Amino acid sequence: MTAALGRRVAVRVPATSANLGPGFDTLGLALSVYDELTVEALEPGRLEIEVSGEGTADVPRDASHLVVRAIAHAYASVGREMPGLRLVAHNVIPHGRGMGSSGAAVVAGILAAQGLLEGEVDFSDVDLLRLATEMEGHPDNVAPGLFGGLTIAWMDAEGPQHKQLIVHRGVSPLVLVPSFTMSTAVARSLQPLQVPREDAVFNVSRSALLIAAMTQSPELLMAATEDKLHQNYRAQAMPETDRLVRTLRAEGYAAVVSGAGPSVLVLADGPGQRVAAADLTATVVDTPWQALMLAVDVKGGTVKPAEGSA
Repeated sequence: MTAALGRRVAVRVPATSANLGPGFDTLGLALSVYDELTVEALEPGRLEIEVSGEGTADVPRDASHLVVRAIAHAYASVGREMPGLRLVAHNVIPHGRGMGSSGAAVVAGILAAQGLLEGEVDFSDVDLLRLATEMEGHPDNVAPGLFGGLTIAWMDAEGPQHKQLIVHRGVSPLVLVPSFTMSTAVARSLQPLQVPREDAVFNVSRSALLIAAMTQSPELLMAATEDKLHQNYRAQAMPETDRLVRTLRAEGYAAVVSGAGPSVLVLADGPGQRVAAADLTATVVDTPWQALMLAVDVKGGTVKPAEGSA
């Protein structure tokens, strides 16, 4: 059985920033930049894809498109035949910049499948996170993309798990986006398989402190965003990012690498500090960085019937 022909759903998924400094592969934050798409069920075998915005020149228009692959994965997981698809995507999340664009595509596909199969198959939050993690490889980006806010993600014997937390209203995210990109695979390859015990203990303490800073005490963000597990090792691959992070931190701004980079996330403890960090960036770098003054997204990904749906 396939979804009703002509059924159309509208999906909206936020950008994310993973790690947040010390919370490597564990912490993620949903941000108010969104990819939006509509998906329509067609006769089996048909596939039509339109893409606008980010990645227009590079995104495939065939079954290898990540959203289509995620839809197929969700259908296969419940033993349903996937219909033909018409996908119209408007991408706003920058690609290859450490803002979770691939995770957002996976989440969008999983949610699109949920919407197309509504009334026939029920996907729980546990199902959604499991399916998205199977596609993405780890849950730190897909959890905030699905559920919004600040998320702690982990794996146990039952699979991926998450806890969503409410971010203190004083936390003001700033993302500084360069024109160059960074491969997540390359960034991960630069990290050692083992780290000194002292560094592991250091990050455990900072990760715990970061939860307090993000939810209760933003004034602790500078100390809470220190890291010894991944950023220093990746610095050689993105020296411009490393210089900007160090410059901002030297001036008292809680700057970290956003995800695998090369974007920089500043967790300011108020709008004024955020503006000052953006102004400083404009004066100390040789290449342009786009300053995105964002809110924390609290809804996560959404799916609803699109206008004209069958």
